Amino acid sequence: VVHTPEGAIEMVSPDRYDVLDSEEGPVPDVHVGTCDVAIIAGKAATTPILASLAEEVLSPGGLAISIQNGLGHAETLAHRIGRKRVLGGSTTHSAWKDGDGSVHWSGRGVVELGQLDGSGMAGVSKELYDALEAAGLIPKWSSDIQSVIWRKLLINVAINPVCAIAGVRNGALAQVPELWEQSIEAMREAELVARAAGIDVGDGDTEDYLRKVVIATADNRVSMLQDLMAGRRTEIDALCGEVVAKGEGFGVPTP
Repeated sequence: VVHTPEGAIEMVSPDRYDVLDSEEGPVPDVHVGTCDVAIIAGKAATTPILASLAEEVLSPGGLAISIQNGLGHAETLAHRIGRKRVLGGSTTHSAWKDGDGSVHWSGRGVVELGQLDGSGMAGVSKELYDALEAAGLIPKWSSDIQSVIWRKLLINVAINPVCAIAGVRNGALAQVPELWEQSIEAMREAELVARAAGIDVGDGDTEDYLRKVVIATADNRVSMLQDLMAGRRTEIDALCGEVVAKGEGFGVPTP
C-alpha cells in the first residue's frame, strides 16, 4: 500500500514485484540476469550486500544506480559491476514505512542522476530517465553528479545528527538557536571538505538554503532519529564519518 502526498491510497499488487532475501542464499535462477536497472535505496551498511544482489540480477547491459544518503555507494557498486555500468543519484522525495509495511510518500521532490564520468544519457540510462518521468518522479540529468551528491550531504550532516541527538523534528532546528548553530557549523565543516576535494558546491547562501529545507520539512523525523528510536544502526559513518575521514586526508579540521 502506498499513501501519496495528495492523500490517495494506491494498492501495489503482489504480482508486480518479488521479494528476495539475501540471507536465504543465492538469487534464484529465474531472477538471475533479468533486470535492466537496479535502484539501490537501502541503508548505508547494506550497500555491499545490495551491490552483490545487483551484480546477480542485472542483465549484461544493465545499470545500477544508488540514490542513498552519504558518500561512497556508487564506488562500491562500481567495484562489483564496473564503473561504466553505474550511475550516481540523489533524491529529495521523502517517504517512510509504518509498522504494517505501508509506504507513506510524504513529500514530492526530484531524482537527480548522472554518469560518474559526466557523460550524457544513452541506452539504458535514457530508458531509466524516461521511466522515472512517466512515473511522475521528476528526474533531472546531471553532468556533475558528484557535486549533487555532496550538496545533499551538506544538508544531511546539518540536519540528521543534530535532530537525532536532540530527539526533535526538523522544525526545532530553526526554533532553538543552540541547535541551529550546531547545524550550521556541521554544514560549514562539510562544505570546506568538499571544496578541498575539488567539489563544486555552488556559490549560493547555504545557510539560507538549509533554513528553507528545515521549514519545508518541519514536521519530519529524520531517518537517523527514526533509526535511533527503533534501535537500528544509523548512517552516521556514511555521513559525518565520511566527512571526518576525507577532512583528515585533506588536512581540513572537522571538530
